[in-house]
Amino acid sequence: MQYSREEMLESVPQKGFFGHPRGLGVQFFMEFWERFSYYGMRAILLYFLYDSVSHGGLGFSQTVAQSLMSLYGALIFMTCIVGGWVADRLVGSRAAMLIGAVLIMFGHIALSSPVGGRTSFLLSMLLIIVGTGMLKPNISAVVGGLYDKKDPRMDSGFVIFYMSVNMGAFVAPFIVGTLQSSFNYHAGFGAAAVGMFIALMVYVIFNKKSLGLVGKDVPNPFSPEEFKRFKVSLVLGVAAIIAILVITHLTGTLTFNNFSIFVTVLGVVLPIAYFSTMYKSKKTDKVEKSRLLAYIPMFLGAVMFWSIQEQGSSILGAFVDTNTQRNLSGIIGFHYTIPAAFFQSVNPLLIVIFAPIISGIWTKLGKKGPSTPIKFAIGLFLAGVSFLIMVIPTMGMTSKTLINPFWIIISFAICVIGELCLSPTGSSVSVKLAPKAFEAQMLSLWLLTSATAQAVNAQLVRLYDIWSKSTYFGFLGALAIVLAIIVAFLSPWAVRKMEGIK
Repeated sequence: MQYSREEMLESVPQKGFFGHPRGLGVQFFMEFWERFSYYGMRAILLYFLYDSVSHGGLGFSQTVAQSLMSLYGALIFMTCIVGGWVADRLVGSRAAMLIGAVLIMFGHIALSSPVGGRTSFLLSMLLIIVGTGMLKPNISAVVGGLYDKKDPRMDSGFVIFYMSVNMGAFVAPFIVGTLQSSFNYHAGFGAAAVGMFIALMVYVIFNKKSLGLVGKDVPNPFSPEEFKRFKVSLVLGVAAIIAILVITHLTGTLTFNNFSIFVTVLGVVLPIAYFSTMYKSKKTDKVEKSRLLAYIPMFLGAVMFWSIQEQGSSILGAFVDTNTQRNLSGIIGFHYTIPAAFFQSVNPLLIVIFAPIISGIWTKLGKKGPSTPIKFAIGLFLAGVSFLIMVIPTMGMTSKTLINPFWIIISFAICVIGELCLSPTGSSVSVKLAPKAFEAQMLSLWLLTSATAQAVNAQLVRLYDIWSKSTYFGFLGALAIVLAIIVAFLSPWAVRKMEGIK
């Protein structure tokens, strides 16, 4: 079934959630609980991976654990391509969201099981990766579908929606981290499973009256001939994957290092192939192609930004655990050490605090505000500064040095302001610049900025143990600032290519 954008907008109550469409509230609360489950799990996952088996962990080395975190993040966002494609061509955004939510819930249930060890871990990762890929691009696509493309409320609507992500991410590490430190890792993962169940219930109860027809359509359905070819390609593709796995296993080349390199290469190749497919499509007209070209510098800037931001849970996550003063005994009069997982709440807390301020600034400035490419440049510049700040406390430090935790908080705070300039704007502009035939898939392309960043991070984290910490932070910080300057320089060209989209 296909509906026009006008039909979908007419089916949605345009007021009812702080001056925004009522459906934004449904998406807000579903995303809150889904992100609660994801960030709660992620707050302790790194430590679960490198903690010893005797302490309930999986016993990987810290470097492998950090690389696994990056690969996991990369694969989650890569599968967003599949999620966007399934929505655009097979079932629509709403159905894809629901399928994804169910898979994620079962993934967290598998992770919370105290039996199975690494096998249970791999099964849970598969379910969460595929499930998140189905849900993440489509929940954003439905939010975008609640507004007319020229509705000035859209940017602030995405900022409000983004707050739900960070409210869930703020609460989760406290609950999951406390359960993990008081009981065990699996108790913490169990709380994440409960959070995902609540997300499902919120959606099932409230979606029909608030979301109307939005996300019910299939924008680019198969013709009967195309569907026949698709089924043949699917069977051949699955057979090829099985053959490759069998051959690499028998030849001893199915190693973590080789898989890591493969994912990194895939992270670079996928967005190029994806962009080329949309640009060359006969369904993409001249104006839409121009807008896609404008998207390129913003995409590259976002990749660099997420490369730094996502290291908050890998590089900085381990740094908090091993090189940050967390013992408060001398301050509060009795023995208490802050669980390392609690620091994963700093970033979302700051976003919840700053998001209304940034949203208010953009709303007040209106047409006088910076262009979208300049917002990207500002965000990327601040990400670079957040890493350059870390050079100061890490100069000359040893493996046993413990730094003041306020350095971490300051670094997070600077990056957060940058994130609020770039991330909600990126979601919004992806909706605005999307060719009509690729609306959900354009959100998948946006999410590939994080996939590519984390695929590259899987190799970058190896340098962390080779270089000094100050060199590592200084190099990436300086690189981000240089790229921010380039994006700012290209902004007039990008604005022209956006063909009237602000």
